[in-house]
Order: sequence, then structure tokens, then C-alpha cells
Amino acid sequence: MHERVTIIRDKRELGREAARMGASFIREAISKTGQSTIILATGASQFEMLEALVQEDVDWSRVEVFHLDEYIGLPVSHPASFRNYLLNRFVARVVNLRVFHAIWGDAGDLAAEIDRISSLITERKVDVAFVGVGENGHVAFNDPPADFETEAPYLIVELDEACRKQQIGEGWFDSLEEVPPRAVTMSVRQIMKSRHLIVTSPDARKASAVHSALEGPLSNQCPASILRAHPDCHWYLDGDSSSLLGETC
Repeated sequence: MHERVTIIRDKRELGREAARMGASFIREAISKTGQSTIILATGASQFEMLEALVQEDVDWSRVEVFHLDEYIGLPVSHPASFRNYLLNRFVARVVNLRVFHAIWGDAGDLAAEIDRISSLITERKVDVAFVGVGENGHVAFNDPPADFETEAPYLIVELDEACRKQQIGEGWFDSLEEVPPRAVTMSVRQIMKSRHLIVTSPDARKASAVHSALEGPLSNQCPASILRAHPDCHWYLDGDSSSLLGETC
């Protein structure tokens, strides 16, 4: 079996196990330093994990949260806004969260907004990053070929067609024309600086990307493959997303 890969066929149980592991790292950080900093992803792959995470026994008043990415120009009131997603599915459901650092992708001065959020995360040591893998192998909105070299914590990216079509397939938009073509995303190197990674990626439509990430070459053509270079990365897959992995897994 691949090291640190857990396969659970039931998506709810998969989400619970991913949340349980992540919460243990949060509690460990709080016990050592009095606080914890985490990163949260969005999208359909995170539904069950977030549902379980908000129920974990964590002192959220000692936790600050960054999120991975946000569309440029999309207001927080839009159902597909990632700020909207996390405000409803996480922030509103935990007690006394210390702070949620949102990316304001519709800010009037976007360069200043990127500088603001970048300076904030640069000052922190991130304990846990909860991430997913896109159908095109992206991590956050780092679509292939991803920039593995930039040290910028956040950057502006152009979204490729496969990424934008995934957003339609998951029901966030009705047409390709509605999906914003650009986004602000946390960089690959910034994600990799996290002490622990929890990768939750269920569903058959992720099988090819998961296979490439875990068993293909380490390449920016499959950005998620870089996660294999992280010293403590934990993958949570279901039977469908793991279906193309080798027989020993």
C-alpha cells in the first residue's frame, strides 16, 4: 500500500477519518503553542470532511483559518464563492473561531489584497492544510503546468478549461461563460510549507488525477504529484477515486 493512503468506501466515514486525523494535529499544535493555524479547501470533495471537522472537539478560539483560493470578481454573495462556502459550512458552525482570513477576490485593489493576505500567512507556521485534488490534477487553483518555483504565498492564475468545466460538473455554475477565467490561489510552495497535509479526494472523476499524483512522474503537469515530496501527507480516498492505483494499494 502507498504510504499514508487510506481507502474507505463510505464517503461519510472517509470524511470522518480525514477530519479526525486533521483535528488531532490541530489539538497537538494548541497543546504545544497555545494556538493553531490551518488551511481549508472547498469544493464537493470537502463536504463530508468539513461536516465532520466542525463536530470535532477543538478549541476553535485558538485556531485561525486561511483558505486556498477565490475567484476574481465574484462577490461573496454568489453561491460559488469560496468565502461563501467556508462561511456557511465552517465558520458559522464552530464556536468562537479566532479568525478566518478570507481572500477578497472582488477587492477594488487586487494587488493590495494579495499583499495583505500574503503578509499574514508569511508570518504564520501552518499546522495543517486540508486540500483536495482537481480532476486535472490541480492543487488549489494551480492548474497544469503549475508553477513549482514561485515563493509568492498567493498569486493570480488563469484557470484552464478542464478546471472550469469541473466547476460546472459540480453544479456551481450553469455554463462555461459563467465561470470566472481567473482566480487568486495559494501557491504550491506555500501549501507545501504546512507541517501536515490532509488530502481528501473521493469520486470516480478524480481517479485519473489520483493515479497520476501517486503513481505517475513528479511533474507540474500533474500538480498534485508534488505532494509526494511532503514529509507528512495523508491521503483519504474512496473505492472509486483509488480504482486506478496499483494492485498493492
